Amino acid sequence: MTISPPLSARGCPVLHGPAFAAQPQAVYAQLRTQGPAGWAEIAPTVHALVVTHHRAAVSLLNDTHSYSKDARLWKDLNNGHVPPDSPVLGMMAFRPSVLYTDGQDHARLRWAMDDCLSRINPHQLREITERSARTLIARVIEQGRADLMADFADTLPMLVFAELLGCTPEMSLRMVHACQDLISAGPAAAKGASDFAMLLHELIQLRREKPGRDLTSWMISHPARLNDEECLNQLFCAVGAGIVPVAAWMAWSLWLLLRDDAYAGNLTAGTVTVRRALEKALWEHPPMANFSVHYAREDTWLQGAHIPAGVPVLISHAAANTDPDLPPDLGYDNRSHLAWSTGPHRCPATSQATTIVQSGTETILNQLWDMELANPDDDVPLRHGPFHQCPQAMPVRFRPKSPDRLPAATLTGGSS
Repeated sequence: MTISPPLSARGCPVLHGPAFAAQPQAVYAQLRTQGPAGWAEIAPTVHALVVTHHRAAVSLLNDTHSYSKDARLWKDLNNGHVPPDSPVLGMMAFRPSVLYTDGQDHARLRWAMDDCLSRINPHQLREITERSARTLIARVIEQGRADLMADFADTLPMLVFAELLGCTPEMSLRMVHACQDLISAGPAAAKGASDFAMLLHELIQLRREKPGRDLTSWMISHPARLNDEECLNQLFCAVGAGIVPVAAWMAWSLWLLLRDDAYAGNLTAGTVTVRRALEKALWEHPPMANFSVHYAREDTWLQGAHIPAGVPVLISHAAANTDPDLPPDLGYDNRSHLAWSTGPHRCPATSQATTIVQSGTETILNQLWDMELANPDDDVPLRHGPFHQCPQAMPVRFRPKSPDRLPAATLTGGSS
């Protein structure tokens, strides 16, 4: 029996906690009753407007005149109405990075981000991903069981980014531990964020003295002339946007491939089948379910919904992708989903993220070819939080295998 999700003390749908994690679509249905944008509690005592209509979301994301990304416009935060330890501040508080800026500031930082990402060799990225994936597979291949989240999807993007950033081997291990704490969304999250920022500061100093062929060195030397604070926050943004979303996308893609008969019975189709699953996952389970935070510069209207100035407005990529007003025959090959967002702040790393997810997915399917979900008929429990749509766990089983069947796989630390 489906139970209606609880409402906050203000009578708003609650976009956090166990009830939301258990029934996200039911909460989106509650929000849709308010119109194109509705009020929600995104953390205890913290409220925001959430856009659930696809057409309204596209309109807002392209309207740079009416809306800003600058979190310093957040009135409740400025007035002290947001608790200083609120769990949403890590993702929503202002940083001098491409994610929180507008106009010329955004153009300059986006120029640096786009240029540096474009220098990542796609063949090298695939090789790094496959090698890192084999390293993780080697740890579980003899056991005959694994958790696709804890043993694979959560860690793989961290290993890849550590190498792309040019971390030393010692830094790579510290980065994995810091990021694991950061994404836990628990008591250790604040310390994880602090440790990761400190590591990035050390890495920037190291690469200023000894440049390499890595993302950090390219960001430091870019003609946009970023200072250390901007470099740190650009890299923090790149890694933050590339860990949980990539992990979630990979997990949902594997879940589809292992569970859905349309895919599971046709894995011999290889890359084409995997790419189809990746696209379906972006429609049905966009990793960042609710984000793309904007602020109206002045009171305005969004297709009939009143948008007060200085209120955070989140785009529900998950709700917009399942908007009942979308054509029913749109098809998963249609790229109009909002998993990447759209407009001037559309994700700059779509091709790199796709390479990591596809290469990682194909590697695990190739090496653990008889893998199956341990609980194929159960709903996948989601991690708590308003922003992401990430599984808590995804246990699988397979016939134990000898690690000898894997090529030599060792962690490396990028350029030195």
